[in-house]
Amino acid sequence: MLIKHLNNKKIVIAMSGGVDSSVSAALLLQLGYRVEGVFMKNWEEDDTINYCSSFQDLYDVRKVCKTIGINLHEINFSEEYWNLVFKSFLYEYKKGNTPNPDILCNKKIKFHLFFTFAIKILKADFMATGHYAQIKYFNKTPMLLRSNDCNKDQTYFLYTLTKKKLKKILFPIGSLKKNEVRNIAKKINLSISKKPDSTGICFIGPAKMSKFLSRFIRYYPGNIITDSGYIIGQHTGLMNYTIGQRKGINIGGKYEKKKIPWYVIQKDLKTNSLVVIQGSKHYKLMSMGLLAYKVNWINNINITQILYCTAKTRYQQQDVSCKVILLNLNTVQVFFNIPVSSITTGQSIVFYMLKICIGGGIIKKSFPIIKN
Repeated sequence: MLIKHLNNKKIVIAMSGGVDSSVSAALLLQLGYRVEGVFMKNWEEDDTINYCSSFQDLYDVRKVCKTIGINLHEINFSEEYWNLVFKSFLYEYKKGNTPNPDILCNKKIKFHLFFTFAIKILKADFMATGHYAQIKYFNKTPMLLRSNDCNKDQTYFLYTLTKKKLKKILFPIGSLKKNEVRNIAKKINLSISKKPDSTGICFIGPAKMSKFLSRFIRYYPGNIITDSGYIIGQHTGLMNYTIGQRKGINIGGKYEKKKIPWYVIQKDLKTNSLVVIQGSKHYKLMSMGLLAYKVNWINNINITQILYCTAKTRYQQQDVSCKVILLNLNTVQVFFNIPVSSITTGQSIVFYMLKICIGGGIIKKSFPIIKN
């Protein structure tokens, strides 16, 4: 949602040094807003070359702000990120879960600390980010909608937002596709028009995750076993694997007559064993439903117990039709119309009604398929 009757509104936008937030700032300027940028430093890095790109990102942000002609504020949320996001991230990993720090970062840092800084300290009328999502009003109520670019839609990471905050948020590129955003950046001569998209959690890419986590959590190598208990290999540490993982297990298909890929189905902390099966459609990899907690409903929901909608249990997964049973407002049971693969404890399930994101929660456990 972008307001046409501007009345000289002030917008403060989070700028990461990437093409999405940079183009968002430029579009807001073109619409006549008074725009100011903020660069958030969320990690006190000791090894900028190996892990954190904040130095380069800050350089890029400064250059973009100079090019388009807006003021830039620089703020350090590193301590808050450590206490509110990273400590929880490590705690969940140690329990054998696979947490999603991007969702927690959005909740605790971007749309709480930064939101407060923008609205309360800098006296902005709205805050903005470069997320691929949309906000539209229905009967004067703001709704969170998917982006027009299905491949880039980021509503999965935004389900912790509330109706109250949506009224003060703008997503300027939510109606655009990624190639359109890059074309705009090129047209207005932004230096970051060809800069690659960031991946992974806020400060590190997935390729380096294992090595990075070893600085904070001790690895304990152990056995890789089949679901019947037969030892077929060695793992490097349970935290290095996730449910449904195929690549990187390094056991191939040589332990069965049929060379079918192996997949992780369980991380057994008691025995420090990684349990695997063969075949992407194996029933032990599939779930009929799940239990989710810490559920957030973006808008008030007017249901007594059962909700029919669609959901996804990981980013960029195809929606699956499901029945949601409310145990209470913050805890739900979910039953899928078709079995879903690789349900992962600690990840999030996000609910949709067509294009509208209505909320989501954290997966506590999956409901396995019972085979007679």
